[in-house]
Amino acid sequence: MSSPATAPPAPSNLKRIVAASLIGTTIEWYDFFLYGSAAALVFNKLFFPDSDPLVGTLLSFLTYAVGFAARPIGALVFGHYGDRLGRKKLLVLSLLLMGGATFAIGLLPTHATIGTAAPVLLTLLRLVQGFALGGEWGGAVLLVSEHGDARRRGFWASWPQTGAPAGQLLATGVLSLLTAVLSDSAFGSWGWRIPFLLSGVLVIVGLWIRLSVDESPVFRQALAQAEARKATQAATEKLPLVAVLRHHWRDVLVAMGARMAENISYYVITAFILVYATTSAGVSKQTALNAVLIASAVHFAVIPAWGALSDRIGRRPVYLLGAVGVGLWMFPFFALVDKAGFGSLVLAVTVGLVLHGAMYAPQAAFFSEMFATRMRYSGASIGAQFASVAAGAPAPLIATALLADYDSSTPIALYVIAASLLTVVAVGVAKETRHRDLSDIDPSADAERATSPAADARVV
Repeated sequence: MSSPATAPPAPSNLKRIVAASLIGTTIEWYDFFLYGSAAALVFNKLFFPDSDPLVGTLLSFLTYAVGFAARPIGALVFGHYGDRLGRKKLLVLSLLLMGGATFAIGLLPTHATIGTAAPVLLTLLRLVQGFALGGEWGGAVLLVSEHGDARRRGFWASWPQTGAPAGQLLATGVLSLLTAVLSDSAFGSWGWRIPFLLSGVLVIVGLWIRLSVDESPVFRQALAQAEARKATQAATEKLPLVAVLRHHWRDVLVAMGARMAENISYYVITAFILVYATTSAGVSKQTALNAVLIASAVHFAVIPAWGALSDRIGRRPVYLLGAVGVGLWMFPFFALVDKAGFGSLVLAVTVGLVLHGAMYAPQAAFFSEMFATRMRYSGASIGAQFASVAAGAPAPLIATALLADYDSSTPIALYVIAASLLTVVAVGVAKETRHRDLSDIDPSADAERATSPAADARVV
């Protein structure tokens, strides 16, 4: 029988929690993806005007990658305090940091105005964005996972994941609208600032919703148990990071490996494609943006379906389907883009994102179920965000460099296929997690099992 602390919340309450996580992650990803799209379209000219166009794009993507470098730091800091203080407080802080940095980018002078200080300031603001996003993801998915009905955890936890395509949809939609109604000169002069400044309005809406939800009951219960142990045993609780590295290091490695194909394929399909389609395939910026816009809408719709399927057949089978599918799709993907037709471009990006969704949807529940409650924020965040440094951060850079060196999509397709193979191995050696009860996973019990000769090598 479920205790009051672990009983499923009322449907209306759960939907409010899902909405709070979804809207918050949508805003955070809007800010993050907006930068990526702007890096591909205008930042090379505004902040690196003295470079060759392709070199300028590489430098622009380098500042884009800097945001990924800050994400592990955000994961460590937000994970630590999220496991100590709770999920809700840290989610509010991450939203403020991300929105503030994005709004400031919209006010930033360009190279023509302040010279080399412009790309330096742009890089610093990108670091703040990455730091905030590194702490956002873990808290958002845990708030839903720890509130939700265990039987449908994959479905409910996949909704914060839809914040990524929703943010991509919103960012691409705003940019597409502006490029459609403004001339190239007007967009390059001042129009690009509008979507960044809109972030200020979105943050106000997100804060209002996030402040209205309750803290995770599973976390409150685990915190109360930890305080009781400290009072009765005078024991000092280990830092969440130390506990993760001691008891869950294999899970961290599995999570990092699982993210390789998911992260790399996503940024090749949505960010690098804006460069490849407009330079090698001869497609207009507007056409490329519209294709990503349509595909992102489909991506948003299929993620909950993949999450629900993971509740029925398991996290691993769905994840493996996506990893294998993305690898197999890469050569057809570039062949369709090379046709330079709008329909073929939409088909290429849409199928790629549908297959990506099979990895991204179960990821929230899968990673949440790997770690103990009092180290779950740290564990899930570290596993997810440290992988982003090796995966998503350099993906547009590597793809652009391969295109510059070989003038062919073949090396880029092989790059994604290699990432898919790595993910297949990582998920293949992982254990299925969908039947785990998050409220039963306790760090003290983990420690006892870890010292027992009969203990499982992977403490859960």
